[in-house]
Amino acid sequence: MTLPDIRHYTFNFGPQHPAAHGVLRLILEVDGETIIHADPHVGLLHRATEKLAESKPYNHTIGYMDRLDYVSMMCNEHGYVLAIEKLLGITPPLRAQYIRVMFDEMTRLLNHLLWLGAHGLDIGAMSMFLYCFREREDLLDCYEAVSGSRMHATYYRPGGVYRDLPVNMPQYKPSLWHSKKEVAALNENRQGSLLDFIWDFTERFPERVASYETLLTHNRIWKQRTVNIGVISPERAIAMGFSGPMLRGSGVAWDLRKKQPYEVYDQLDFAIPVGVNGDCYDRYLVRVEEMKQSNHIIRQCVNWLRQNPGPVMIENHKVAPPTRVDMKKKMESLIHHFKLMTEGYALPVGEAYAAIEHPKGEFGVYLISDGANKPYRLKIRAAGFAHLAALNEMVKGHMIADVVAILSSLDIVFGEIDR
Repeated sequence: MTLPDIRHYTFNFGPQHPAAHGVLRLILEVDGETIIHADPHVGLLHRATEKLAESKPYNHTIGYMDRLDYVSMMCNEHGYVLAIEKLLGITPPLRAQYIRVMFDEMTRLLNHLLWLGAHGLDIGAMSMFLYCFREREDLLDCYEAVSGSRMHATYYRPGGVYRDLPVNMPQYKPSLWHSKKEVAALNENRQGSLLDFIWDFTERFPERVASYETLLTHNRIWKQRTVNIGVISPERAIAMGFSGPMLRGSGVAWDLRKKQPYEVYDQLDFAIPVGVNGDCYDRYLVRVEEMKQSNHIIRQCVNWLRQNPGPVMIENHKVAPPTRVDMKKKMESLIHHFKLMTEGYALPVGEAYAAIEHPKGEFGVYLISDGANKPYRLKIRAAGFAHLAALNEMVKGHMIADVVAILSSLDIVFGEIDR
């Protein structure tokens, strides 16, 4: 009598899995409940963003950047715009730099709130998702107030930002679903400018973060699902190209806002939260503390912007479009506008790499110009790609249920990985 061959079981995790965080196909090899090997397959979302950018004028591609990591929209724009500015040799006005930093940090909050809500949902904390989305609504309203769009803003432009901050906040109106009394309550903090609305948000937000921590940080079940799960040592984190909260969760205090400051980060006061064990729990703690630091940065930016009016775009109309009023009254402005919107502008021959501290890590844009009005080559350094590449090492030896917690702790969004 021969014994039957005992083979490891192989199955698909995704791409339709609710915890796959995008269209990830993960091929898991398991021995019972224990993971032997994990093989991430990418390519199901591939939209050829880099190739599309190489066929369009530079200023036509800003909107494509929003659609990379579609949770950190303006941060993607920032990396691309900085690379163009580096090649052009231009610097945006100081007010525009403060606005960019303020919206970068609001975008960090948007990203971390969605991550925390989804991470909680993946592990079984259902109510976190609802609480986090409550705060995201206010931040998305700020996106809409400056750009007209709640997600794909196209607000950052080479030379500054699209327009200055509005002096009036859009307000809710009575409808079949909301009475006048309810609408009055909803509009209570919308009576002033956008800066007033943001300030009001920063007053309320620390209490909200404290309530998240009350629910999770010392929760026995939460700690059982995250402590000592997916541990990465600082040496391996560096070797595998980790950045952002993934790297800082392993105890490496690397943050581009401090180490290689851009815009006005060197003039602002904030701390870099760092983990100890490099597990899912430390990555959670780092991101929660980052939300508090972002709130602190936003408040500093609001204070500065209130006291310092000024231009938000350079005056060079070979790069920056003229105002709509000028465009409709002056022939030169109309010509500038027409040329910019059809041909764009040519960058000098050369190459540039610009990186920002994106909510997920280092987001870099490498541009090569051959002197034309579109890039010869555009390469995007997406933070999540290196993190996903380490997944096999992180899940090996853990249970199937732990794969969900580890994958979720990476904070991956497939728009940027599968570009």
